Amino acid sequence: MVRIASIVEGHGDGEAVPILIRRIAQELDPALAASVGPVLRVPAARLVKQGEIERAIELAARKNSGQGGILLLLDCDDGCPAQQAPELLKRAISARSDIPISVVLAKREYEAWFLAAAESLRGQRGLPPDLVGPENPEEIRGAKEWLTSQMPRGQSYSESSDQPALTAAFDMNAARRADSFDKCHREIVRLLNLLREIKAK
Repeated sequence: MVRIASIVEGHGDGEAVPILIRRIAQELDPALAASVGPVLRVPAARLVKQGEIERAIELAARKNSGQGGILLLLDCDDGCPAQQAPELLKRAISARSDIPISVVLAKREYEAWFLAAAESLRGQRGLPPDLVGPENPEEIRGAKEWLTSQMPRGQSYSESSDQPALTAAFDMNAARRADSFDKCHREIVRLLNLLREIKAK
């Protein structure tokens, strides 16, 4: 059993990220149980302010009894994950250098990862049986709107219900063609392996 607290933005993220972590843990080692909690929801606009990411990291660590690791996962919108993530990680580590921390920024938004694996979501949550994803999923502005456009008239993508359900269903290997999901997958594996090493000591 390893423990990971997570810091996310919205309600959909709060439900989806634990599912994602547990799926990757099972892929890494079927015998590995990942306890994911607490999940803290903090708006990204607030997190980037001086002192706020540090406060969130400290709160997550305390709620997790100073054990386990922390995953911070946010949408990057129009920013560059490769530029912004290292700075956020530096600030996070300054708050709690004694525990493993990973920072992941989804390019544009989390839902871009569903677009990267769109074919694996055919027939799910009202999506059509012949769904084909866009060529460059992380360049789409409004991945949520793209998903809505593929659903029947009158139905729209819901972060609170569709994001967790699609996270449980999408093909993670296919989604790794999206650079930011590939980074996310590698970071969660790194975090899980670090926690396993700590447990083994």
